[in-house]
Amino acid sequence: MDKQVSRLISQETKRQRNQLEMIPSENYASRSVRAAVGSVFMNKYAEGQARKRYFQGNSIVDELESLCKTRALRLFGLSENDWGVNVQALSGSPANLAIIAALLEPGEKILSMYLPDGGHLSHGWQLPDKKVTLVSKIWDITFYHVNPDSRLFDYDQIAKQAKEVGPKLLISGGTAYPREIDHARMGAIAKSVGAYYLADVSHEAGLIAGGANTSPFPYADAVMMTTHKTLRGPRGAIIFSKKELSQAIDQSVFPSIQGGPHEHTIAGIAVALEEAAAPEFMAYAKQVVTNARVLAKHFVNEGLDVVGGGTDKHLVLIDLRNIGASAWVVAWALEYANIIVNRNTVPFDTGSSVYPSGIRLGTPAITTRGMKEAEMHLIASWIMEVINEVGDMKVPEDKEQRKAFIAKTKKELAINKKILAIARDVKSLCAKFPLP
Repeated sequence: MDKQVSRLISQETKRQRNQLEMIPSENYASRSVRAAVGSVFMNKYAEGQARKRYFQGNSIVDELESLCKTRALRLFGLSENDWGVNVQALSGSPANLAIIAALLEPGEKILSMYLPDGGHLSHGWQLPDKKVTLVSKIWDITFYHVNPDSRLFDYDQIAKQAKEVGPKLLISGGTAYPREIDHARMGAIAKSVGAYYLADVSHEAGLIAGGANTSPFPYADAVMMTTHKTLRGPRGAIIFSKKELSQAIDQSVFPSIQGGPHEHTIAGIAVALEEAAAPEFMAYAKQVVTNARVLAKHFVNEGLDVVGGGTDKHLVLIDLRNIGASAWVVAWALEYANIIVNRNTVPFDTGSSVYPSGIRLGTPAITTRGMKEAEMHLIASWIMEVINEVGDMKVPEDKEQRKAFIAKTKKELAINKKILAIARDVKSLCAKFPLP
């Protein structure tokens, strides 16, 4: 084996083993999933749909892809008479692009969630003076926002905005929205203005499969999910769509946007779907939410500004402005303490995407390791210790001063005695909860 790559794999394995992975969009795939992704299916080109390929030698691939689609429909209780499913999209962003391209003509209107309020880039993110994403360059994007006081959706306001805008597509989905989305209401709003409703449940897919979150399927025209977050599969995506839309979406995935699908990834998705159908997965999904709620309550009791007042899902979003702490410093300090979160924008953020005002943390991966309420209290106390330790360290506004500050601060954090002590405690906890 390549010694250099082998060394890096060993180092990454050690890092994952010894740190608390708390980025909400990350999880641990099982050994079975990893074995399927590393299988000989990666050797095969399979352009087209099952039994409608453009290359020869795909009879076994056809069986694999059909099995994966059957498992996807079964896991979410869907009938193949009413729903189509595509498992070929390479990931969430190209999947969303494929759906939009299938349903809309260029220039038509989309109403989607504002990114700093918890939305996603692939829903058409743009700045006032710049079209950032391809979706924003092709379609006419308008954003809906959370309520300034509650920082939660005001569905009456979204309905009013939808009537004013007249979108062809309404998109929901929260990468940093901690409360459940009312899919019934969103579907009704879309229907009232003659729009399609796309529910992007990339983050919540496993929670929906496990019965811990509400299903969007009775109300949506299309549902997109990535497979590597709460669903615990490989990095990929699944597109569900009403039967009358599925052919257009299939053709939008291939040949419109991408070439041959990654059948080795589809093999891993099939394994993950079967694992998610087991009774143990339902217990896992519910524990993910329980763990996140314990964290949120602990932080609220400590005086932190938890966006939305808590969580219904797998993630907690903390706005650090009320205590004057820098999210950039806190995120790096936590990494040196072996706790991996990400800095994140928050509603009505006064910072930038690089230096935002919040941190986002979640429970999918640490719950996969078997951690429960007792561990959540311990972890929350460590996070608070780190925040209190570095709370007075501010990133300068001036770019030159900032460059010097960043270099100096990382060196200081790397040798901070309190942070290093927490890092040792975290490593000891991780040893009690091995990776899958």
